[in-house]
Amino acid sequence: MEIILNETISSLGSAGDIVTVADGYARNYLLPQGKAILAEKKNVALMERRRAAILARAAKQREEFQALASQLESMDITIPVRVGEDDKLYGSVTSMDIARIIEENGYPIDRKKIQLPEAIKAVGEYEVPVKVAPEVTATLKVKVVQEETDEDA
Repeated sequence: MEIILNETISSLGSAGDIVTVADGYARNYLLPQGKAILAEKKNVALMERRRAAILARAAKQREEFQALASQLESMDITIPVRVGEDDKLYGSVTSMDIARIIEENGYPIDRKKIQLPEAIKAVGEYEVPVKVAPEVTATLKVKVVQEETDEDA
């Protein structure tokens, strides 16, 4: 089925592109969510007229995402955790933990955008990519440190 994308979808294309997808994907997800419209003659003509506005909106959003990415990159994220022998963690630090810290600093972000290849299981400094938008990725500096306890004092 041919559709016209209303927004950029990383696996398909940019807003305004005409792409071919499986019928079920279009009918069950893209069309009901408003992410695409059918590539009929009248919709193609309408999209050509709206293309300039779509490109301008996409450029503005890209600038906003770039600004958010630079703010995220400037953050120092420190996560205190309980540590056992050989600096191994009791449990692990996951993308959910990182997302919670980012939200506490005033930047709500979906944990699915945090591209942590696997959970962090040791104390140290890590660089974690965050996909802010399809073409904008920020790199967070995450420090995992030993939690201060009453016994340490």
